[in-house]
Amino acid sequence: MPYWLSTLLLILAIYMAISIVLYYLQDYMLFKPEKLPSDYQFNYENQDIKEYNLKTRDGAVINGLRFFPKGESRGVVLYLKGNSKSIKGWGKFAVDFTRHGYNVLMVDYRGFGKSTGKRSQKAIKRDLQLVYNKLKELTTEDRIILYGRSLGSGFATKLASMNNPKMLILDAPYYSLTKVTARYAPFMPLSLLLKYPLPTYKWLKYVECPIHIIHGTHDKLIPYKSSVKLAQINGERTKMHTVIGGGHKNLNNFEAYHKMLDDILNNEPKPIDLETTSINVKHSSKKSKKQA
Repeated sequence: MPYWLSTLLLILAIYMAISIVLYYLQDYMLFKPEKLPSDYQFNYENQDIKEYNLKTRDGAVINGLRFFPKGESRGVVLYLKGNSKSIKGWGKFAVDFTRHGYNVLMVDYRGFGKSTGKRSQKAIKRDLQLVYNKLKELTTEDRIILYGRSLGSGFATKLASMNNPKMLILDAPYYSLTKVTARYAPFMPLSLLLKYPLPTYKWLKYVECPIHIIHGTHDKLIPYKSSVKLAQINGERTKMHTVIGGGHKNLNNFEAYHKMLDDILNNEPKPIDLETTSINVKHSSKKSKKQA
């Protein structure tokens, strides 16, 4: 066998081996779950909570927490978290919404916290739709806000595309998970290998509620430009909120982020009489001629 052919076959064998490893180990590389014992007691200072366990049709259990606001409720925020830890730690972010009068419901994906069941993109989407359906039994859709953080942004977008919530808020969203992972393995056929492609850009075009995208300019994991691209897909319904200097995990440490949430949650959009604006004014493309 010629040397060049044996070298080529060796390279192909290595490539195939890496592809197989990526396919079967991607769950371990993508997800960083924290598992909790079934008798774990959640506790948050100055937070009124209630724990829920929802059984799915395939026998899995989805564990969640509801955080109550002080006083009368304005609605509920379904908060879909990132890919690490459990709602044990993510619960501290509920205060950013309860302080505005909203209930907050956080759930753990399969294999996170107390939630059980075999994880897959299809199963998680089905679980979250079940959770959403339960919310609709408690309140009307015009009082439901979907908030998706990082990994949760894709699932939140899918839910919004299939339902009619009050609004969709995406925090550090990705164009697709395939695009994110391709930055770390540019020569691998991830479009074929990835079990969780999560094409946010495909689902976003079908969302009919107001869309708010929040992203930090210094995000090293999911680049800011991914949100800029997403904002153009459903432009008439989308508003972009930029946290200057914000990274992927620290937006809550910026005053600007909380001002943005205040604006999103409390300021109702006002209709504009476009006839009173300059919308139809055209800039001349020709240089004006000097008069003699």
